Amino acid sequence: MQFRTVQESDTAAVAGRFAESLKPGDVVALHGELGAGKSVFSRAVMRALGVTDAALPSPTFAIIQEYDGSHCRIAHMDWYRLDDAEEIDLLGVRDYFRPPWICLIEWPERARGLLPETAITVELRCVDDDPDARLIEISR
Repeated sequence: MQFRTVQESDTAAVAGRFAESLKPGDVVALHGELGAGKSVFSRAVMRALGVTDAALPSPTFAIIQEYDGSHCRIAHMDWYRLDDAEEIDLLGVRDYFRPPWICLIEWPERARGLLPETAITVELRCVDDDPDARLIEISR
């Protein structure tokens, strides 16, 4: 599936519809350059899954943030600051790849080999001619 959004609220709407398809045990690998909208997309998914926390900060420094949704738990991870798969694996991230968790991972390319084969890929790309527009491609 591919979508073109023209503003942040459109990206959030796509993420909200996508969230309706998720179930505990799903792992979502979010790819995109800095500023492409991975955190915007993740926050919208979490809101659609029933997370009511007032703030949903990017887990850039915490690496893993845990939340309670209406029918699942959500782990939001950011592997940007980590160096390799071994370092990431030592954090116990595989524990989040099964129910009751839905796992959202930003910068998964830091440890592709850790992701389950069933991981869902979300690619966010900036559109050259419009700084607010994004191309979003979702692959299962």
